[in-house]
Amino acid sequence: MVRNVHQREYPVPVAQVGALVARVAEPDSPVWPPGWPPMVLDRPLGVGAVGGHGPIRYRCTEWVPGRRAQFTLAPGSPIEGTHTFEVLDGPRPDSSILRHEIAGRLRGVGRILWPLAIRWLHDAVLEELFDRTAVSLGHPPVTPARRSAWVTLLRKLRSRRSNGALVDSAA
Repeated sequence: MVRNVHQREYPVPVAQVGALVARVAEPDSPVWPPGWPPMVLDRPLGVGAVGGHGPIRYRCTEWVPGRRAQFTLAPGSPIEGTHTFEVLDGPRPDSSILRHEIAGRLRGVGRILWPLAIRWLHDAVLEELFDRTAVSLGHPPVTPARRSAWVTLLRKLRSRRSNGALVDSAA
């Protein structure tokens, strides 16, 4: 079983963070980090929208505007389960928490790819997404996320795969 949670508090009302989350899959998303395969959906974010990022495919199975977007990973994915963005009330007045969770079971090659590559790439893109959200809200992080040497190497290998040098896999 995999349960991977990232969250960050922002000193702004829920509605502001929720409006940004609603734009996560737009072509010029203010929150999706540049340099990563973009999140692309076949229609505006809402139940039934199908898409993904890089080789990871999913369908939106729950959409509460401004609060929650849940995606169910496509059959055959290395993880059988969901990934969810949720905007929660923060602990202080006019604060909010952006939370992302992957919950599911590893399948097939996912048992190897998750601990070796997917988890590291996923964690890096999420922390960069949280940083971009902070910048978009006018509150840049004091210490921006930094990619580890392992993530940098994995991205280089993935880039080579994309150029035909290696077989594509989940990243």
